[in-house]
Amino acid sequence: MMTKFTRRAALSAFVAAGVLAGSSVAGLADDKVQLRLATSGSETDQRSVAMRDVFAPMVAEFADYVPSYNGTIFAQGTELDAISRGNLEMSIASAQELAQFFPEFSIFTAGYVHQDADHQVAVFNDSLMDPFKQKAEEELGVKLLSVMYLGRRQVNLRQSKDELTVKTPADLAGVNLRMPGTDAWQFLGKALGASPTPMAFAEVYTALSAGAVDGQDNPLPTVVDAKFYEVTNQIVLTSHLVDLNYIAMNAEVFNNLTPEQQATVQKAADAAAEAGRKAQLQKEQELVAFLEEQGMSIYEPDLDAFRNQVQSMYLESEFAATWPEGVLDKINALGK
Repeated sequence: MMTKFTRRAALSAFVAAGVLAGSSVAGLADDKVQLRLATSGSETDQRSVAMRDVFAPMVAEFADYVPSYNGTIFAQGTELDAISRGNLEMSIASAQELAQFFPEFSIFTAGYVHQDADHQVAVFNDSLMDPFKQKAEEELGVKLLSVMYLGRRQVNLRQSKDELTVKTPADLAGVNLRMPGTDAWQFLGKALGASPTPMAFAEVYTALSAGAVDGQDNPLPTVVDAKFYEVTNQIVLTSHLVDLNYIAMNAEVFNNLTPEQQATVQKAADAAAEAGRKAQLQKEQELVAFLEEQGMSIYEPDLDAFRNQVQSMYLESEFAATWPEGVLDKINALGK
């Protein structure tokens, strides 16, 4: 009888043989599984801190957690492919990146879909997510463990408020707004009324300083962590996306753990996500005052105008055509 030999089967064999990433299978006497995590975030980013301080100690008995920051071993946007190829064990992945592989994930990238951090968790843990998780695991080899709250994304501009006051999407016309390079991110930038410019996160500070872009969008903690306030002058509180990341793991590595170790990894991921979520929410509350002390203007635009334009553009777009029927209604039903 012939056995079908696929890339995934080969990867599984390597894991079982203790070859993947120079590590051996968990459970062998003196060896630990190596869990390398690649992220474009900095070492002080709340996601990085939560993984280091919460996740790593909880799995330390059987795994060596080895993080890399600032896109040093894999550039932003390439991590999921690296996991799929068996070249990486873990990443902190965005829905926008997953939408590059599976267009239906774009529903989780749409502006004003998630309502807040609690809504994100409710959506991720609901059965509506099962087909999404299953597809990522079966077709990409990526297991989505938990959801991390990144924060409410705001528009952050070099221009002073005297030079440009943003009240409606029309005010962003012609503004070169840095957005990550995927189609989902670029569409969101257009929906906001801006001219989106694709650029890796590691290049943004220099581009803002040199005037290569007019602005960028990120949650306030990221603005502070990356010191964007040093090279920008205002923040428009559009709250256009309650942004999220998924703690993603190589499915073969996870499946080759013992059931007890799998349970520990899942518990550790959930605990890290919760710790990061609490830290991010607290930071958001505190940072407006800090940023104003740095001389930044912070104000809220006409949110109804932004919400109406963004949602209408999504519903008329090819993205909405890929959304499974009834899922948006289920997401809305889980909200307030």
